[in-house]
Amino acid sequence: MRSGGIYDHVGFGFHRYSTDAQWFVPHFEKMLYDQAMLVMAFSEAYQATGKKEYASAINEILQYVHRDMASPEGGFYSAEDADSEGEEGRFYLWTAKELKAILEKEEFGLLIRLFDVHELGNFEKGKNILRLASSLEDAASVMGITEADLRDRLEKCRIKLLAAREKRIRPLRDDKILTDWNGLMISAYCRAAQSLHEPGYAEKAKGAADFILEKMRTLEGRLWHRYKNGASIQANLDDYAFLVWGLIDLYETIFDVRYLKAALELNRVLLEHFWDESSGGLFFAPDDGEQLLVRKKEAYDGAVPCGNSVSMLNFLRLSHLAGDPDLEDKALSIGRAFAAMIDSRPIGHSMLLCALDFALGPSSEVVLVGEPGEEGIRAMLKEIYSRFLPNKTVVAAPENEINNMSDMIKTMQRLSRLDGKPTAYVCSGHICHLPVNDPKMILDMLEKIA
Repeated sequence: MRSGGIYDHVGFGFHRYSTDAQWFVPHFEKMLYDQAMLVMAFSEAYQATGKKEYASAINEILQYVHRDMASPEGGFYSAEDADSEGEEGRFYLWTAKELKAILEKEEFGLLIRLFDVHELGNFEKGKNILRLASSLEDAASVMGITEADLRDRLEKCRIKLLAAREKRIRPLRDDKILTDWNGLMISAYCRAAQSLHEPGYAEKAKGAADFILEKMRTLEGRLWHRYKNGASIQANLDDYAFLVWGLIDLYETIFDVRYLKAALELNRVLLEHFWDESSGGLFFAPDDGEQLLVRKKEAYDGAVPCGNSVSMLNFLRLSHLAGDPDLEDKALSIGRAFAAMIDSRPIGHSMLLCALDFALGPSSEVVLVGEPGEEGIRAMLKEIYSRFLPNKTVVAAPENEINNMSDMIKTMQRLSRLDGKPTAYVCSGHICHLPVNDPKMILDMLEKIA
């Protein structure tokens, strides 16, 4: 996908979907939720494999989001259209003549060699969709140069093409800010911050979270769904579920307890207004919303994960973070409510299966005692987030704040620093290892549990 025409090799970011099995010809619209979900996937792939191309993809997608989809107020816009000047993809397509006018002869030859550019076009009306024909590693080997040198050459070409493309009439941008999709983007920025150890990405997530919590929440603590010249439309299940997801990830990235508190408060509102007391699970619309013929309750994943599935995982994570067994019971109730559906078509319920995997375990809880910004804690977090270990929760706080937090985060009670140094407690199945100071020992414990 990253090599295909579905990816924008000039301005970065993914188009909405491919019209063929080779990921070559896309529908050229760009959606915020696609960028978010793909950043999450690339972040996990990078943690699992360490392959630098996955890290590059994360940085490129987020460069696009920051440049073209970020609101000055902190949130993220929804989409960019496929059409411009009455033609789908016009903004993204190139004739050979256009490319020759922008690039030097050697640069144009490089594009022909690597990006499947044809003199007569590889697409309709003599135009070309850029797609990477081989890996840069293989191409550099064939050309007898280093991969770093090849990347430098391609970057010079890309910058020239981007500058030329910016002079074109852009597709229209859908500049409404949606709570659910912003929740996904907050999570994506946090996953990127964790996997790449990049605090700047956490700041972007924090800015979006602050905007949503300030501008898109009522005095009673309820959420709005949309923001454009003010907030409007009562929030639905996905708004609450996805924002709670993002806030949990934000807490586990910067360890500002305000965001965990907000996640717990919004989760309480979700249960109060969306929970099905008779059969378990969550309705899509609130109990005091618009009167509908049928109040839907779904669990299958579409273009984004289902709100029930995300909530099941949220409940489990919050249960571990806050020491609340009632939330774990609610999570298992969601699993039971949709068990027959999952059994009949598991591929359509992949997010719920992720939540089920967390519930079945083994899962782990990590409590770091120390100031989140101090060197020892940063070293521990770098080790923890260097691996793909999805079934874990992480709490961090200075020792002098533990008692103040204990009413909300019950796992923080009676923990202290070992030998006066930042200290980690790793637990699983209500059994905790002895406290340690060595980051490598933390990772070894977690990998043995996983």
